[in-house]
Amino acid sequence: MVEWLIEEGIGEERAIRLNDGRIVAARMRWPGRVSSGAVAKATVIKRFPQTASAIVRFETGEEAFGRRLPKQDSEGSIVTMEVEREAIAERGRLKRAQAVRTDKPLNPHPRMAESLQDEGHQVRLVPRFPIDADWEELFAEAWSGQVDFFGGSLLFSDTPAMTLVDVDGAPVEAIAFNAVPALATALERFDIGGNIGIDFPTLTDKGDRRAIDSALEQQLADWPHERTAMNGFGFVQIVAKLSRTSILRRISLDRSGAAARILLRRGEAVPGPGAILLTCNPVVSAKLKPQWLDELARRTGREIRIATDPALALEAGFAQAVPL
Repeated sequence: MVEWLIEEGIGEERAIRLNDGRIVAARMRWPGRVSSGAVAKATVIKRFPQTASAIVRFETGEEAFGRRLPKQDSEGSIVTMEVEREAIAERGRLKRAQAVRTDKPLNPHPRMAESLQDEGHQVRLVPRFPIDADWEELFAEAWSGQVDFFGGSLLFSDTPAMTLVDVDGAPVEAIAFNAVPALATALERFDIGGNIGIDFPTLTDKGDRRAIDSALEQQLADWPHERTAMNGFGFVQIVAKLSRTSILRRISLDRSGAAARILLRRGEAVPGPGAILLTCNPVVSAKLKPQWLDELARRTGREIRIATDPALALEAGFAQAVPL
């Protein structure tokens, strides 16, 4: 059984799966919206005629597209819905969550550990991921949207239509033996689902294209998806199940919020005596909620101080111990 390690961080939950000490899959959840796997009461606010579908509204005020509603669930009825796909934020809009009518027991705010256990995984809560399991490295890659491999790099772009990946590298052997394994790992490390477009360098030789297709088939064999063969322009489309917001998308749509959360994680790890000083860009400081800072003080048993520096990049905030 696959084991996931979970950090219940301040303002977010993080989960990782390791192989030989390296993160090969990860998830990140921020509170605030109804999450995938939640089972909650909702009100039917609009039925679609001649269908078993409707728009429902949860007690939080969040709306979802509902399926499998019997005819007696008329508008105004209170129903129990299970969220199959959480709402997906995009630039300028929010795709409603998708939910299905259920008789399961209510669980409106499942922890990440519960969600993973429901999928059949073994979980272990840890105060801190192992040192070799470098969450900071994963965060940096998701922040920049770049994953390097020997001979080139993968450049990730999150768009409303799909996640695009530009494969920059040569020769074809470097792509087949280095880029494709890096791509397969990155998809799970960033928790990417939905429509994914991979733009490889144009390969005029059909044998080269078949070699890349074969490498993709081998590297993605254990990851459920559908995939097109590479076309003459080097483009491959992948479709995978989408139920959660990817780490890549969370960071790209709220960079200051992501920077605030990684800063709090750094604050939890500060060694030695004294107060904890968090130094960050003023934009990041504005995202540090009072309840988060109170929780950091509770977890560390130390006074928390804030200093701002406009010259710091958003992601470059740091934490250190200072005399009381």
